[in-house]
Amino acid sequence: MTTTDLPAPRARAAGTPAAGPPARRRREGAAWVFLSPWVLGASVLTLLPMAVSLYLSFTDYDLFNPPHWVGVRNYTQMFTEDPRYWRSVGATLGYVVLAVPLQLAVALAVAVALKSVRRGKGFYRSAFYAPSLLGASMSIALVWRAIFNDGGTVDDLLGTGGWVNRPGWALLAVALLTVWQFGSPMVIFLAGLQQIPAELYEAAAVDGAGRVRRFLSVTLPMLSPVLFFNLVLQTIQAFQVFTPAFAVSAGKGGPADSTLFYTLYLYDRGFVASHMGYASAMAWVLLLAIGAVTLVLFRTSRSWVFYADEEAR
Repeated sequence: MTTTDLPAPRARAAGTPAAGPPARRRREGAAWVFLSPWVLGASVLTLLPMAVSLYLSFTDYDLFNPPHWVGVRNYTQMFTEDPRYWRSVGATLGYVVLAVPLQLAVALAVAVALKSVRRGKGFYRSAFYAPSLLGASMSIALVWRAIFNDGGTVDDLLGTGGWVNRPGWALLAVALLTVWQFGSPMVIFLAGLQQIPAELYEAAAVDGAGRVRRFLSVTLPMLSPVLFFNLVLQTIQAFQVFTPAFAVSAGKGGPADSTLFYTLYLYDRGFVASHMGYASAMAWVLLLAIGAVTLVLFRTSRSWVFYADEEAR
């Protein structure tokens, strides 16, 4: 074959940039220009404060004097010399174990009920989602404290006394505030329910499965990825809860440290007692604990989360 037999190179279309290194560098430069606000914000508002916090966790710092390096003393004191620290860990774990399953159960039950509603569906969705829009604000938490306090609504109806003043009931009162704000996981559950093929329910009904069996054998397996997503998200948020416990206990974590959540004790050590180095160490332990719990959830999800595309492969 001679050179005359080779196909002639096609002319580059007008306006098409060259594919060489200069053009690639120009495209990369344009991308970095658009990314620069996010990179700058992440560096200044997230990465830099994290680095400073990590340094302070190894120092004795009281916000008024220069930090003094003490090595791992904050961590050893935390684990071996501070009984209130372990009470805060216990209160937080109790809250997570109590509030997260209750909130997800209520959210799923409401989502299943709303899925079959024909008239006024938009109104009911908005009404159930409204508490989540309020968030864990101080005003809502104070109203909650008034409801569960001595002489409050619950006391008038049940005659059980003020829940927020009883160690065995204060934690439940705070957990119910979280359960009441189930709108966000409810919407996610509702979106997942609408993606389940109707043919699966029809096949189960033909086989004689009742409502309970269809829910256990069809709804839950098909909804397990959404359930797992909500579980991870709500668990992470539960470990960081602060405002409800602060308002219900007037910032003290009482009664008898029953609502002394981890973040509340961290706030007390850092901004009340001015032990910012100790509080920074607590914050890093919390970060590692949340990461470990999330990792455990992902590892255990392999045994109960069902993905339809994996079944197809």
